[in-house]
Amino acid sequence: MSGLVTKFGRNSFGLRSDTPLTDEQLYRIAPSIFATDKHQSRSDRYTYIPTSEVLAGLRKERFQPFMVAQSKSRVEGKSEFTKHMLRLRPDGLIQNQEAYEIILINSHDGTSSYQMLGGVLRFVCQNGCVAGDIIEDIRVPHRGNITENVIDAAYKIVNDFGAVEESIDNMKTTRLALPEAKAFAEAALSLKYDSKDAAPILPEQLLTARRYEDRSKDDLWNTFNRLQENLLKGGLRGKTATGKRTTTREVTAIDTNIKLNRALWILSERMAGLKAGADDRQQVRWTLTDKVKKASDKQ
Repeated sequence: MSGLVTKFGRNSFGLRSDTPLTDEQLYRIAPSIFATDKHQSRSDRYTYIPTSEVLAGLRKERFQPFMVAQSKSRVEGKSEFTKHMLRLRPDGLIQNQEAYEIILINSHDGTSSYQMLGGVLRFVCQNGCVAGDIIEDIRVPHRGNITENVIDAAYKIVNDFGAVEESIDNMKTTRLALPEAKAFAEAALSLKYDSKDAAPILPEQLLTARRYEDRSKDDLWNTFNRLQENLLKGGLRGKTATGKRTTTREVTAIDTNIKLNRALWILSERMAGLKAGADDRQQVRWTLTDKVKKASDKQ
């Protein structure tokens, strides 16, 4: 069954489905995937191959799209060329509770090359995570044999999914005491808001489980997913610095969504490393959040 069309931010829309998305569904959400030409601002050096053609090549290799989003543009004539994102799953890489995904980002207006990242979907909450810096993101410029280069990048990411599985298993076996979970939540909150005072909610609110089966689990993987879901989906009630009641907004812009998702995963890995007894010199050199911010700034 396909999910409903959901707003993906003020300037974007998205759709996730339980079954592979058809071209009709993709076009309804992200017509820029099927743009018939590059934006007029691009030079002759810009090799134009529509994302739909690259997607056709990926489908032949048995990569299917399960999620799509597109940014909107206020610039007249640019909305059919703007940034879009697909999350695709290769056959055979679905676990009991998670599915490994390849994230493809592109545009035809010069705002993005083909960008490829590794991701994981947790079925119970439909959380679409980004696998931190375990898998290096691959950028394919708009020149040369783009389709072949994107397919090669997809297989490279697939080959690295073993490291992602190992990271998840490590998080699942790492237990957090309540003070550790609160410290983790405070660090995660600072990734979205500039300072503790600027955050309209308390770190403890990020630890709130949205479903019954998540309430009694204290492992790092479950804690990470609760934090990720609460930070990105929003809907938490709080107060502004002036005392005004407010509700946190969903993180929806494609770039911000990817950057925050990636930073949260890196933060989780650093927490696992600290719990396992990471190198003391590293612990002194950087705080948890400083490490994550340095890594996410590369995005």
